[in-house]
Amino acid sequence: MKASGLPICLLSAVFYLFWTPSAGLKTLHLGSCVITTNLQAMRNGFSEIRDSVQAKDEIIDIRILRKTESLQDTKPEDQCCLLRHVLRLYLDRVFKNYQTPDHHILRKTSSLANSFLTIKKDLRLCLTPQAAVAKALGELDILLQWMEELA
Repeated sequence: MKASGLPICLLSAVFYLFWTPSAGLKTLHLGSCVITTNLQAMRNGFSEIRDSVQAKDEIIDIRILRKTESLQDTKPEDQCCLLRHVLRLYLDRVFKNYQTPDHHILRKTSSLANSFLTIKKDLRLCLTPQAAVAKALGELDILLQWMEELA
């Protein structure tokens, strides 16, 4: 009896379909938030434009994000909220205002913005608006101290 190659082809096709799209998916545990995202796709998209984007950064003595610090340095209960706010900063201020005549870079930054938006939607709201207001007012003395240190 001659064996058919059809079952092996079908098995290979099913394996390819189920394995390939999720190959870059990572589950992030951020305190009480758990999200799944394709970090590899985002990293690959950014790596295509990194040199061009970073070449335009003329402010080399200031860092917004430090490589020596990470979300892991934040208390687990605050990780979700912190990431949500950082993503909001990138969505509301960075991606929205980024301009370049290079259509390839615009497509890549748009793709990154869409990925950030998807992640942000998966993150729960950190604080109720009233709790956020009370927290901000309660820590106003810290902001004033920071400003006084500049005087």
